Amino acid sequence: MHVQGQDRYQATLFPERLDELIGEDNPVRVIDAFVDSLQLKALGFARIEANATGRPPYHPGDLLKLYVYGYMHRIRSCRALERECHTNLEVLWLLNRLAPDHKTIANFRVDNRVALTRVCRAFVQFCRSQSLYGGETIAIDGSKFGADNNRGKVTRRQELKQQLQRLDTQISSWLDELADNDDDDEPPSGGGNTRAALQALKAERATLTERIEAMDEAGVNAQPDTDPEARVMRHGQVGYNVQSTVDGKHCLIVDVDVVQNANDQEQLYRMARRTQRQLQEQRITVLADAGYSNGQLLKRCQAHGLIAYVPVNRAINNQGDGKLFDKSAFTYHAEGDYYQCPAGQRLAKKTKSTAKRLYLYTNAACQDCHVREHCTTAGQRWVTRHFEEDVLDAVADRTAANPLMMQRRKGMVEHPFGTLKRRMDGGRFLLRGLQKVKAEMALAVTAYNLTRAINVLGTRQLCQALAA
Repeated sequence: MHVQGQDRYQATLFPERLDELIGEDNPVRVIDAFVDSLQLKALGFARIEANATGRPPYHPGDLLKLYVYGYMHRIRSCRALERECHTNLEVLWLLNRLAPDHKTIANFRVDNRVALTRVCRAFVQFCRSQSLYGGETIAIDGSKFGADNNRGKVTRRQELKQQLQRLDTQISSWLDELADNDDDDEPPSGGGNTRAALQALKAERATLTERIEAMDEAGVNAQPDTDPEARVMRHGQVGYNVQSTVDGKHCLIVDVDVVQNANDQEQLYRMARRTQRQLQEQRITVLADAGYSNGQLLKRCQAHGLIAYVPVNRAINNQGDGKLFDKSAFTYHAEGDYYQCPAGQRLAKKTKSTAKRLYLYTNAACQDCHVREHCTTAGQRWVTRHFEEDVLDAVADRTAANPLMMQRRKGMVEHPFGTLKRRMDGGRFLLRGLQKVKAEMALAVTAYNLTRAINVLGTRQLCQALAA
C-alpha cells in the first residue's frame, strides 16, 4: 500500500492556524520583520494614512512585502503576484490573506519609485549596523540589462534624416502644383485639397525635426520607440547600464544605480564616493576592471582616500608592424618637462589636446635622425603624455604588483550580477523609463541582500535583530 494523504473533504473540529504552516526558519518571516521595522512614512511611501471617506486603500507595507517576496522568488509581474495572493501559502501568511488586484499591485510600484530606492538603502544601513559589511574593500562593475523594448523597434537618426528629405521633396512638389493652380479648392491629380495636404506634410516635417533635435541634445544616434529613455548598447541590445558596488566581506551589495551610458569610464569616482558615504569609511580599496580606466576620476579617488586597483588602458604604437620604438623607449624628465628619445634628442612639449587630455612632445631634428626608420614613418615622432600621467602610472604599478586583486574583483562582483539576472529573467526590466527601472533594480537588490543576510546570520537571528 502506498502512503496515503488526508481526505481533502474531512472537516476538523480545531482547524490548523495559518501560522503553524510557516516554519520558524522560513525566510518569509524575515521579509515580514524587515518591512515592519521600516518607517514607511519617513521613506516617502504614499497612502500611509487612509482618508476618512471613500474606499480604504491597501497599506503600503503589505504591498511592499508582496514585492520583496516576489523579487526574491522570480515573481515580478503584477498579474503573477495577484495569482500568488490566492494560491501561495507563504503569501497568504505574509499578507494576512489579503488579495489585491493586479492594477493595485502595479500602481504601487510606479507610485513609490523614490521610496523603493530608499528601502534598499535602509537595509544596507541595517546590515552595516550588524557588521555585515567589512568596509575595507569594494568592487565596482557594470552590466547591461535589457529594456522593455524590442531591438527591432528603434528609430535611427539617419532614417529620420532620410524621411525628412523625402518630405522636403513632397512639400516642394505640392508647392509647385499650388503655384500652377489658380483655384485653391480644385483638387490636384492625387485627390484631396492641396492646402490641407501641404499643411499635413509641414506638420509631419515639424515633428521629425523635433525628434532629430531631441536626439542631438541627448547625444544619441538611435532612440528606442517603446522606452525612449533606454539606449542602444553594444551589439544592438536595447537597455540600461546597471552599476553596482559589492563589499568584500560577505559579497553584499552596498550601492546600485542605473545609468544610460553604454560604457563605464565615467562611473568609477561617482560609485566609489556613494559607497564611501554609505559605509562611512575614510579609506577604502576599490577594485574595478579596465573599463573604468579614467585619469581624472582616478585622481579624484586618490584625493578622497579611495585606493584604486584598475588595469590602465594604454595606447600602443600600432604602426610599422611592431618595428618602431614603443613609448616606453622614451624617458620622461619631470624637471625640464621633456622626453629623451633613444637617439639622445630632447622632445619638448609643443601642444596639447584638451578633448583627449594629452600633451604632445616632438623635435624637428627627427627629419635628419639616423634611427628615424626605427622610430616613425611620419615627418617627425610625436610622444603623448596624459594630463594625469603620474596618477595612471601609480595605479598601473599598484595593480601590476598585486595581480590577485583582479581575481578577487571577479569573485566579488560578478556573482551578484549573475544572481540578479537569473531572478530577472536573464536581466530584463519590466518597467519603462529611467526612474522606474531604478526602482525595479532597487527591489531586486533588496531581495538579493535579504537572501545573503539570511545565509550569513540565519532566519531567527536576523528576525531578532530586525525586531530590536
